[in-house]
Amino acid sequence: METSEILKKVRKIEIKTRGLSQNIFAGQYHSAFKGRGMAFAEVREYQFGDDVRDIDWNVTARFRKPFVKVFEEERELTVMLLIDVSGSLDFGTRRQMKSDMAAEMAATIAFSAIQNNDKIGVIFFSDRIEKYIPPKKGRKHILYIIREMLDFHPVSHRTDIGEAVAFFTRMMKRRTTAFVLSDFYDRRDFTKQMQIANSKHDLMAIQVYDRWARQLPDVGLMKIMDAETGRELYIDTGSRKVRQAHTRYWMEHEERLRETFSRSKVDWVSVATDEDYVKAMMQLFASRG
Repeated sequence: METSEILKKVRKIEIKTRGLSQNIFAGQYHSAFKGRGMAFAEVREYQFGDDVRDIDWNVTARFRKPFVKVFEEERELTVMLLIDVSGSLDFGTRRQMKSDMAAEMAATIAFSAIQNNDKIGVIFFSDRIEKYIPPKKGRKHILYIIREMLDFHPVSHRTDIGEAVAFFTRMMKRRTTAFVLSDFYDRRDFTKQMQIANSKHDLMAIQVYDRWARQLPDVGLMKIMDAETGRELYIDTGSRKVRQAHTRYWMEHEERLRETFSRSKVDWVSVATDEDYVKAMMQLFASRG
């Protein structure tokens, strides 16, 4: 993509997503995440009605009577975007590519974050960490992130979500709010990495998918290519058995995904490339209340 074309696209995304974050998401973002950025302040003696989960067992053991931790809300959050840049995201049969939609959603979150004076950073991943952009504030920083999202050329086309989430956990020392944006096509199980990350941080997942992944159309013989391996093959979409098998595979994949997020207590939302992602993000934010 030429520089002038990239800048034009960056500007277009900025106008759209900045408006969304100002007019629609400002209140929802603040109420959904601000209350969760809690910093440890001090300990005091346990009082009737205190949450037992706040008991500081080390201090309690030392003084032989119960003490609880007292927290205060942090004034600013650190927000990380974990963005899948593997080959499977470069696909779209409807309104746009999965990667384009992921970029718009990420930009909307980024603008919502800086309006609340939060820092925003990015991890681009495939089956390796492709690029890490440390969290910073400001419009200039966000425009740099959007430019990178639109014109990023990964070294690998495969996916390893567990590796990306484990890297995030290692890198971020203080509690962080994080969004994983992906189609979540990964043959490896990443439940454990998500459980660990979500116990230390506040992790959410946004699945972007294309309608054809769920239901193949009846258009006869079709040549397809696995974007992650480069392998090409023909499938007969005119065959009902083939279409049913494809739908069954999708449903099994979604069930595994649901189980992963449920076990790791990660809030998630799923959105198709021809759907209004604003609705999906509002749904995700609302579920945090």
